[in-house]
Amino acid sequence: MKRVKAIGGIFFKSKDPESIGKWYQQHLGIPVESWGGTQFEWRESDQPEKKNVTVWSPFKADTQYFEPSDKPFMINYIVEDLHSLLNVLREEGVKVFDEINESEYGKFGWILDPDGNKIELWEPPVA
Repeated sequence: MKRVKAIGGIFFKSKDPESIGKWYQQHLGIPVESWGGTQFEWRESDQPEKKNVTVWSPFKADTQYFEPSDKPFMINYIVEDLHSLLNVLREEGVKVFDEINESEYGKFGWILDPDGNKIELWEPPVA
């Protein structure tokens, strides 16, 4: 079973997400969109016709989205079969959260690594 295919997102906390977004746009050329982040498009090497994105987004410092982790960041990884992977990870003793979010944006599940970092696993929707 293939597990992680790519990095799907980089999320970090900021005291002022709007200002930090402007800083990154001005100094590093990251094109911050109206929703506060951006999507970097890329193609899969073994399927170049298939487009994917990696999301970059600052969150408010008091966001609860990263909980129970107290870390200031969260990484999102792209996976192929979220439900099967979560089952395997449970069997391997990994802390897997019961909640799975399924929407038009795909399927999302969460785990904790041994250092207490919350990790988001994302199965994008079929295009």
